[in-house]
Amino acid sequence: MNRKKLDPARSPRDAFGSQLRSSREAAGLTQDELAARMEYSGTYISAVEVARKSPTLKFARAADRALGPGQTLELMWWGVKRSALPGFPEHAAQEARAAEIRVFEPSVIPGLLQTPGYAAAHAAAGVKRGAITQEQADERLTFLAARQRLHARSAPPLVHVVLDESGIRRATGGAAVMAAQLDHLAQMAERPHVVLQIAPFTLTEPIPFSGFITLLTFPDRSVAGYTESAERGFVIRDAETVTSWERTYDRLQVEALSMTASLALIRDVRKDLA
Repeated sequence: MNRKKLDPARSPRDAFGSQLRSSREAAGLTQDELAARMEYSGTYISAVEVARKSPTLKFARAADRALGPGQTLELMWWGVKRSALPGFPEHAAQEARAAEIRVFEPSVIPGLLQTPGYAAAHAAAGVKRGAITQEQADERLTFLAARQRLHARSAPPLVHVVLDESGIRRATGGAAVMAAQLDHLAQMAERPHVVLQIAPFTLTEPIPFSGFITLLTFPDRSVAGYTESAERGFVIRDAETVTSWERTYDRLQVEALSMTASLALIRDVRKDLA
């Protein structure tokens, strides 16, 4: 068996190979045993694991099926393909191996907590504005569904979201879609791996972040950041910048509403929609 050591941070293909190997070993399977389940050869599995061959979408989906619920190799394939929003698939490939995900979103429900209806409404709005094509919209929805399989893992990452109050008050997609989205937020917050806080309008200090940011903490405790402009996403690895974001996020956590108060506010907004 080829035991070439991979650096998942080096490239999306290396990250895919590393994740395939760790998922296979966690399932107690040899390369040949996984290959038999997937109807591929053990040689091909080995080549993907050491990043000598690029996986196909068919391969990634077969691996997810063979390895069981909560697998995210299809998601990581998008990182290899580098499709959808430029820069974002690379981030999502890293997200798939994170132990902790911290998100601040100023105006939109974060993707990991979106319902299909809410996500579709956002994608449709992008098509209507001419910002993306229908094909790109469909691709983003498929991509999002793959990302959300993180929640189905036997040991999912901790997901901590601080959401500006405007995000729960804007009735994206109409009242019915938004009501379902708010119900979903409350349900997700009941899961032990999800922490949800609202930064209310009543905060006396301005929100410290001007836009969307994500902080990913990996099993080795290293941290990477991610942010976006209107045109593309940016993976941030500069230690000084990431440390500054962490300190700012920690302060925002303290200033935001508690989980209990945040859920009470979400339910109040939900009642208004009804």
